[in-house]
Amino acid sequence: MRLDEFDYQLPEDRIAQHPLTDRSASRLLLLDRAAGHWEDRQFVELPSLLRGGELMVLNNARVIPARLFGRRLGTRSQPPSRATRREHLRTPIEVLLTKQLDAGVWEALVRPGRKIRLGERICFGDGALEAEVIARSDFGLRTLRFSCAAGGTFAESIERLGHVPLPPYISRPDEPSDRDRYQTVFAKKPGAVAAPTAGLHFTPAILDSIRAGGVEICELTLEVGLGTFQPIHSETLEGHVMHTESYEIPNEAAERICAAHAARRQIVAVGTTVVRALEDAALRASEAGSRDLITAGRSEAQLFITPGFRFRVVDVLLTNFHLPRSTLLIMVSAFAGREKVLAAYRHAVEAGYRFYSYGDCMLIR
Repeated sequence: MRLDEFDYQLPEDRIAQHPLTDRSASRLLLLDRAAGHWEDRQFVELPSLLRGGELMVLNNARVIPARLFGRRLGTRSQPPSRATRREHLRTPIEVLLTKQLDAGVWEALVRPGRKIRLGERICFGDGALEAEVIARSDFGLRTLRFSCAAGGTFAESIERLGHVPLPPYISRPDEPSDRDRYQTVFAKKPGAVAAPTAGLHFTPAILDSIRAGGVEICELTLEVGLGTFQPIHSETLEGHVMHTESYEIPNEAAERICAAHAARRQIVAVGTTVVRALEDAALRASEAGSRDLITAGRSEAQLFITPGFRFRVVDVLLTNFHLPRSTLLIMVSAFAGREKVLAAYRHAVEAGYRFYSYGDCMLIR
């Protein structure tokens, strides 16, 4: 399929630049994927929109302050000369962590990347944290090895020096309040570099109301990274290669998911990251000849869900609105049908819905 088949027009003023004061005050577009019919609702109605008996799956990944700003130090063998030292100190270097590879070793996007050579060192803040470029990878990535001054840890350093990795369509610097609001209330496992944004609408009270309505809730972890927000550069979907993202499904969650599926109870995925983890795990189980729908454990998802994909696990999807020509819009189109999704998006634009990470959401069933 051609990428331009997943395009739509969105005025810039529809892109939410700040979160609402009340997490649960978002609007919700309810889409019946069989009939293609939609209704304008409110997120606070979600407990009553569920029928009872479902299993809701959340992504409990916690966003780390993954955007760092530093300066070049040259290589260990060739520190910057006096003539170039001023340029090194003046030119800011932006590092966006994308995936942890080992203790103190991360894949990262580095800007300006062309000037950064293998062996180059980058200093952050007052020098308490340094990184050395040890490899180049696909997708314009660099592999960085971090070191901390005596007495410090990497986690402590990025908490102090790092910035919230707001998406580029939010055209403002991050603010102190983003450390809380660009985080779900059920976030537990640090390592994500983007929020599972469909979960941003939930409050403890909403979760309690959902449980009180007879809906079971379980959690998994997908460390949201480059695979989620990486743009498609090919003209066709077949030419795109997804970047991997790590996920983990605990034993208890796997047992609940398998039991719900066997009992023909609907499984509600909160966000596309949950869809990716569940469907990747189910595909792996099927290919391995397992009798279980999914198996517990940690794995790497490189699954690109496109129209024609057979969903094995997810019956209902809660999701935010996604960018044109993005892998996430394509996934939602695979779940609900391209024409129905794009028609619903056109309605959302006309009806003044707020789009993207800090925007409103859709419930598709």
